[in-house]
Order: sequence, then C-alpha cells, then structure tokens
Amino acid sequence: MPRPRQALLTRDRIVTTALGLIDADGLGALSTRRLAAALGVQGPSLYNHFATKDAILDAVADSVTATVDVSAFSRVDWCEALGHWARSYRAALAAHPNIVPYLAQGPGRRPAALAMADAVYGGLVGAGWPPARATHIGAALRYYVAGSALGSFARGFVEDPALYAAHPHLSQAHRLAGHQHSVDEGAFTLGLDALLHGLRAEYERTVAPLERAAAPE
Repeated sequence: MPRPRQALLTRDRIVTTALGLIDADGLGALSTRRLAAALGVQGPSLYNHFATKDAILDAVADSVTATVDVSAFSRVDWCEALGHWARSYRAALAAHPNIVPYLAQGPGRRPAALAMADAVYGGLVGAGWPPARATHIGAALRYYVAGSALGSFARGFVEDPALYAAHPHLSQAHRLAGHQHSVDEGAFTLGLDALLHGLRAEYERTVAPLERAAAPE
C-alpha cells in the first residue's frame, strides 16, 4: 500500500478539532481521549505534536487570538486603533465564547497573544502614553472585551411576561432575548465609545501638552 502523501495528524488539525469540541460542549468537555476519538487516532498520537493537554489548549487559544487585527496601530491614531482592535478582539472571542475563560488568564507563552499585547502596548507608548498608563489602558480594554464576550445581557431575560409582573420597570424585559444582537451590540458600542472618549480626554489633558512641549521648534 503506498504511503499517504501527508501525515494523518498535524498540529493544525488537532487545534481545529479541539476548538470545534470546545465550541460545541465547553472547556470541561475536552479531553485527550475525546479529542483523539474525534480525530480517529489513538490518544498517544497526540503527544507526538503536543506534550500535554494544556499545550493543546494554549495552541487553541492562540489560534483564536491570531485572528484579531492589530494592524491599525501602525496605520491610524492611537484612539482609533484601540477601537479597531477592541471590535476585532470582541468578534474573535464572541465567535468562540467557551474559550474566553482560558484566554482571560493572560498571554502566558502564547506567541499570537504576546504579539497582540506588544502591538497594543507599543502603539500606546509610541503615542506618548506613559508605560504604566499604557499597561492600564490595554488591561482595561481587555477586561471590557472579554466580559462582553462571555455572555449575552439580552439572553439573560426569559420570554415570559408573567415573570416580570412584580417588577414594574421590567415590563418589556421579556422582549430583550428577541433583540439579542441589537441589545448586545448596542451596549458594547456605547461602552466602547464612552471608554475611548474618556481616554481621549485624558490624553488631551495630560499627554498632549507634554508631546507639544517636547516637539522640536
């Protein structure tokens, strides 16, 4: 029998399959045994590519982070770039909400996550933000994005008008789930705009004067 032209198992195939299992059933449902079965191989075969289950999870998490667009930091104003990044970041996480708790632990040793952090931090420091403040801004946006991707505000309300009879200010709450996209997207956009507006105001008050004073005559 001729040998196959490509290996049965690759890192990319393992990562893609693992992400599919996590998307379908959550982080807790992923095991090396189940992953191997989904791939049609024996469990030990996975260890030819990844030393541990955590290494697989790291690769899965990094594959999601790698889809986030940070290119705006090299093209546009820092504040506009933050908005581009936050929206792209949320889209990536919202597509795979079950991996968000693992991603929220931080970049660790993950290459794409470190590259993203470097781009954000570098863009802010390059715009004149003090290093400590740049760290705070990056963290604040990450908290906001991750929190917004973890769940849906609208879907937290059930479609049962009777449930809200004792709560006069919630008389229309049963309608929220039917408008999930507009509610959640509207809330995210409102919050992001408020954050960026506040950061822009702080920049103009504290950083811009220093940048102007340091500019050559």
